[in-house]
Amino acid sequence: MRSARRWQAAAAALAIAGSAFAAAPTAQARTGACPQLTVTQGWYGQNKARLQELVDTYGSCGRGAAKGNKPVAVFDWDNTVVKNDVGDATMYWMLRHSKIRRPSHGDWHTTSRYLTDPAAAALAAACPSGATTLPTATDTRCADEIRTVYGDGKTTGGATAFAGWDRRTIEPQYAWLAQLMSGWRTADVRSFARAARAENLAAPIGAEQQVGTAKVTGWVRYYDQQRDLIRTLRKAGFDVWITSASPEPVVDVWAGGVGIAPDHTIGIRPVTAHGRITPHLKGCGSVADGEDAMITYIDGKRCWINQEVFGVRGAAAERVQPAARRQVFAAGDSDTDVSFLRDATGLRLVLNRNKNELMCRAYDNGDGRWIVNPMFIQPKGRKSGAYPCATTAYTDHDGAAAPVRRSDGTVVPDQQDTVYGG
Repeated sequence: MRSARRWQAAAAALAIAGSAFAAAPTAQARTGACPQLTVTQGWYGQNKARLQELVDTYGSCGRGAAKGNKPVAVFDWDNTVVKNDVGDATMYWMLRHSKIRRPSHGDWHTTSRYLTDPAAAALAAACPSGATTLPTATDTRCADEIRTVYGDGKTTGGATAFAGWDRRTIEPQYAWLAQLMSGWRTADVRSFARAARAENLAAPIGAEQQVGTAKVTGWVRYYDQQRDLIRTLRKAGFDVWITSASPEPVVDVWAGGVGIAPDHTIGIRPVTAHGRITPHLKGCGSVADGEDAMITYIDGKRCWINQEVFGVRGAAAERVQPAARRQVFAAGDSDTDVSFLRDATGLRLVLNRNKNELMCRAYDNGDGRWIVNPMFIQPKGRKSGAYPCATTAYTDHDGAAAPVRRSDGTVVPDQQDTVYGG
């Protein structure tokens, strides 16, 4: 947790540094005085040079640094620092090793307040009622039902699995993984994540694994470019954080591979009782623990960063903070990262996965602080047709599609995809 008073004391210095970087970063940078990025391959155009300018300007060696206070950098995790999803990797490992416990009284509604009646009925019919832990290693019907509800948001019969949530603060499918860890200790979940990590790093790129009757992704890789960037930022005096919509105990395990300790990771945080994980989630801002409505997802990521990194309390954590109490740098790959990326005052790195709202904002680039890079492993090709920014690229709180709007209310015009893999 960071002290709010410490951030207030640095307000003037950070505001000056932010405006200087936008206007003329090279004038303040002391090139060569700061740690240097060493990995060149994979960076598009001038992206590496612009990231180095950020280091040179805001790092403890740069004249634009806020004295007495570390500049903050925040990275999303899945498909931003690593290729593929560590939450998926852990879920698949748990299914393959029968590590999901039977819900309380066999009632699947207890696993998520958003689970629909058809989904609860389908899970109850597919999974045995007598076992303490479900035999998903051998019971393919049960494994398939859980995997499909988690991965597709539907039952194997095609019924909608979740309903009634705020599309800007929570994603029930993501949250469900943390909730299905109910009954285990945090240390147990970390051990599951370590085992999944070892398997997925050892598997060749492109490998698949069998879960139930399906073949699913079976490998994960750290991006060398992001490891290098995180190392360089930390060496230059940045306070580097990870935020993810995977369960926090899982992210803790993986983040160690880039030198980030658990006290600098923010993931989905389950409520614990008597040392065991429960099906409920910790809240942020105006959302109390157990209300299960504010995870590290879109606007929820903003709230959790404001609360955990900058010490903002209550409903104020859900709002955009003054420049001095925001991250200088942010990196992400998905619409789930839009809000905390927009909050970054210095530079915003986007890995292009063809996500509509994110790419609309990145390509619109009204303040010149967005940079787009293809994914470093298996980059996506050019999106066919324009991003529908002016019509449907934004998803509202109720799920309705709408235009993407700038801070002043004007509509972002449709954007063409210009930064993509070969």
